Amino acid sequence: SSRCGGSLIGVIAMTRKKENNAMDERAFEQRVLELEPRLYRTACAILWNDADAADALQECLLKAWRKRGSLKEEACFNSWITRILINECHTLRYRLRRHKTVSFDEAVGDVPAGEPVDLGLRDALRAVPEHLRLPLLLHHMEGYSLQEVADMLHISVAAARGRVYQARQKLRQQLDKEEQQP
Repeated sequence: SSRCGGSLIGVIAMTRKKENNAMDERAFEQRVLELEPRLYRTACAILWNDADAADALQECLLKAWRKRGSLKEEACFNSWITRILINECHTLRYRLRRHKTVSFDEAVGDVPAGEPVDLGLRDALRAVPEHLRLPLLLHHMEGYSLQEVADMLHISVAAARGRVYQARQKLRQQLDKEEQQP
């Protein structure tokens, strides 16, 4: 079952026109369905809100479908669509900050549905700055190589490696700090 409530089918239906050299509907759908859990977790890691993550994912799928003709190599699809998602998450967060509405879920700390909850780890991850947290999650939790992380974030491999290292250090410090608290 899709987390975005069948949005993929709606996205495809809204943009039926075919483009030359574009990925066909079936190939696009198959790739997205394989990646959707990974994309959703990535959105949650950035936005920390289930509904916002689903919205960002839906916008990402719509943009990816419309721009699929711009994908130069199908082998780069995962990095390409993840980059679109990251941009959508940042855009959504910017819009939400401008309107400064706080939902009940945000106030109590929403947790993605169906995910096991380790509140200590979640809080420790939230304390790690996003520019460090995102490479850590993409590499260790989602299994992307450092090269893929670097491509997604438009940084060098050395910078990706350094950010993952720094994030692990900060996460370790946060977890140690929580253990010491009564």
